[in-house]
Amino acid sequence: MILGGIAGPLALVVLFVLVPAAVAGAVRPLLRAVLVLTLPIAISVFLVNLLFFPGGTTVLFRIGPVTATAEGLAFAVEVLARILAIAGGISLFYLTTKPGDLTIDLERRGVSPRIAFVANSSVQTVPAMLERAQAITGAQRARGLDTEGSVAARVRGIVPIVGPVILGSIGEVEQRTMALEARGFGRSGRRTLLWAPPDTALERIARWLLVAGVVALVVARVARILP
Repeated sequence: MILGGIAGPLALVVLFVLVPAAVAGAVRPLLRAVLVLTLPIAISVFLVNLLFFPGGTTVLFRIGPVTATAEGLAFAVEVLARILAIAGGISLFYLTTKPGDLTIDLERRGVSPRIAFVANSSVQTVPAMLERAQAITGAQRARGLDTEGSVAARVRGIVPIVGPVILGSIGEVEQRTMALEARGFGRSGRRTLLWAPPDTALERIARWLLVAGVVALVVARVARILP
């Protein structure tokens, strides 16, 4: 967002998303996750800016009262580059970071255990629901439910699956809450952690360099050094 333009976000995607993903061997799942996350909003952003960009003068084509402009196209591509960088960074983080390690490290740095638990649960919610939905779908197919074939058949097959998924999620939340309370989750005071993820000097230097880079970019933007 600070860099603006197209070249800056794309350079971030290549250097800080694709290269680390290649090192971690997570390029394919990363591309799949980014596609799932960004495709709906990317299509919407592209069409809205292309067809309804205010102040555009260079007409590309017209569809009735709607006019597509070159300025709208340029801005739409710029926004798409930003969305790609943001979604790529977030997806890479969750693909290469264990939720348990994230929770423990947040607590080690003084974050409230409740906030750390929320962060952990938000990461695990979608995969857990997908796994539960697959199991329920298999069970319903074994009972004769038609979840394949025509679009109408698939729509009819959604209803018997959604109910058990939601009820199962509610039941799991209750079980997890009871298990956490039984382990003293609600107690006050700082916890004693038996293990913490390793944090090397190189990683600490890299983090501070990233923070300093963001600050420098903000200063450059405010001082109008960046175009």
